[in-house]
Amino acid sequence: MHHPGETAVQRRAGVDAGKWGSAHVGDTIPPVAADFLARQRLIAIGAADDAGLVWASALAGPAGFVSSADERTVVVDRAPAGADPLAEAFKVERDLGILAIEPSTRRRMRINGTARRVGGGLLIRTDQVYSNCPKYLQTRRPEGSFDVGAQGASRTGTVLTAAQRQWISGADTFVVATLAEGKGTDASHRGGNPGFVAVTGERTLTWPDYIGNSMYMTLGNLELDARCGLLFLDWEHGHALYLSGRARTDWDPRRAADLPGAQRVVDFELERAVEIEHAFPMRWTFEKYSKFNPS
Repeated sequence: MHHPGETAVQRRAGVDAGKWGSAHVGDTIPPVAADFLARQRLIAIGAADDAGLVWASALAGPAGFVSSADERTVVVDRAPAGADPLAEAFKVERDLGILAIEPSTRRRMRINGTARRVGGGLLIRTDQVYSNCPKYLQTRRPEGSFDVGAQGASRTGTVLTAAQRQWISGADTFVVATLAEGKGTDASHRGGNPGFVAVTGERTLTWPDYIGNSMYMTLGNLELDARCGLLFLDWEHGHALYLSGRARTDWDPRRAADLPGAQRVVDFELERAVEIEHAFPMRWTFEKYSKFNPS
């Protein structure tokens, strides 16, 4: 189905993409993708909650915790829980975006579809399945065995604390979730050298939009619906910072010119923040930055 947001962004960016976009992505899981899913220990997800706030979150587990039951069905043996802002979301079926990401090899794939909670896990029906290039992915190595433990303390707010602002300012990776009515929900990766996300206030962030695959699925959704969710992970300790708010793309070339590698700039305004200590029972050791990161 034609995505007017993506088409509008492609035209504004001067990209003649033809049939390149989410409307032309297949809905089945090829064998190579099924094998990749079965090896993963981390997936990021994006969805809206019952109040309409959009969130990015993640699920972690031992290899095999995500699997494909058939060419259009993905099974995850766990679901958001505890203080995770999507913990109650999948009691009813709703749109879901998945980003399966393997930091050790810089490989990733995306699955968009619908999901509902079945037992303690998620059952997902796929609408779009496709791989992504490795640009802007930092290499990280998983450490130790998978150990499920209880979440630590959580806190919520409508402004960023000083510690949270410092966390974001030092991040080299985050996940962004977007949606558009009738077009589904998407979860995507953004990466760069530390400092590529600028904290411009207690409730505002800015980041550069680098050259990508020209599908503009994130910017295309934002063209139609400003709601947006961000997830920042503390890879070494398993903490997580979830932000929900609204984002807009600034096409002013003068702003982009001030940021190395930027094609345009995205501004985010926070509505709600959730921070959870030890949200994930996995730890990752940093190895090196992507050679594609502008500097």
